[in-house]
Amino acid sequence: MESAPETPIYVNIANVFAGIPVAKHLSQSAGQRATAMVLLWLCGMCLRLTVLAIPPVVPLLHADLNLSETGIGWLSSLPPMLFAIAAVPGAVLIARFGIVPALVVGLLLNAAGSAARAALPDAASLYAGTIVMAAGVSIMQPALPPLVRVWFPSRIGFATAVYTNGLLIGEILAVSLTIPFILPLFDNSWRLSFVIWSLPVLVTALLVALCAPRLPDAQTVAPSGGRRWWPDWKHPLIWRLGLILGSVNAIYFVANAFLPDYVIAAGRPDLVGSALTALNVGQLPAGFLLLGFAGRLVRRPAAYVVSGAASLVSLIGIISTTGAWIVFWAGVLGFTNAVTLILALALPSVLSAPDDVPRNSAGMFTISYSLAMVLAVVGGWLWDFTQAPIGGFAPVALCSLLIIVLARTVSRADPSSRAS
Repeated sequence: MESAPETPIYVNIANVFAGIPVAKHLSQSAGQRATAMVLLWLCGMCLRLTVLAIPPVVPLLHADLNLSETGIGWLSSLPPMLFAIAAVPGAVLIARFGIVPALVVGLLLNAAGSAARAALPDAASLYAGTIVMAAGVSIMQPALPPLVRVWFPSRIGFATAVYTNGLLIGEILAVSLTIPFILPLFDNSWRLSFVIWSLPVLVTALLVALCAPRLPDAQTVAPSGGRRWWPDWKHPLIWRLGLILGSVNAIYFVANAFLPDYVIAAGRPDLVGSALTALNVGQLPAGFLLLGFAGRLVRRPAAYVVSGAASLVSLIGIISTTGAWIVFWAGVLGFTNAVTLILALALPSVLSAPDDVPRNSAGMFTISYSLAMVLAVVGGWLWDFTQAPIGGFAPVALCSLLIIVLARTVSRADPSSRAS
């Protein structure tokens, strides 16, 4: 069987930005599938690299820019705030220009905003650069589920697990490598560290622009004239998906925010680093495990019931044990929450009509990050109001139960249905 001719690079470049699917009828070769998987993994990694480049350099920001704890709090809250606000504009870009061009724009904004933080002189400029960076991530997030749908329509669970695996790796790389390697290499310059972490994002943007495969039956770069972008907020599916993913995000943000202070209140300040490491590194085994099982589990309510219940058990373990057991249960919480995250990210692609995946994804991200921000604030208020550390973790318990309650959502929707 004669293989289809390879599309020249200059044609690919032109079509990424012009939106003309000249390679629409190319065969889905093994090389194309491998390229698509690599690009998905890299894009997943870029969702978090620049965001988590901030925590390791917070002491340097205090010293150089005279940032208070409140200033750091605002700086840390900007990314999830933009993730909620800019998700729908990301769907607009997808509807107007196509999935791949929107993804490239998101990557470029991500890289440019992160690098600009190194050149700008004051705290206000740092906030502005962070807003641009987070806006880029916000555009990328609703672009990936529809890209999974059109590149791998028969392997949505696996492809989602691939880019989520990259996301989890990205969460760890910036946090774990900045202090021991990046800062010493560049004379402890937090500015240059931002530039360094923006480079992989820029390279990924170029690779997507040059190498993104055009597969059969998928307009990966061409806009659809009738494609809708505004989420149908009256459609129950969007709210159910948003609440499931919002519960996952809230568990992650709340646990990371309050676990250090809880461990200190428990009389073990020496375990703060170990507990946080366990919570975040515990996600990795789930990322690799779900590469083999996500496709089978994504539409099984029992998987969400088990993962939600396991998160609740992990929380009980954290607050009812002492010493190294807190570290152990923090690791289990990270693992179980990552399982739900991977499955939840696949749901818009599985439960939505093809043209509705971008806008349903945007709606899901808007609801989920809004919920996560609100519950993080509520957790802090409950801790202050009750003067009991357990109050800070109440949202984790609520979200674990919410995942269990909403588990039936994943088997109700008809993938061929269209939200109107």
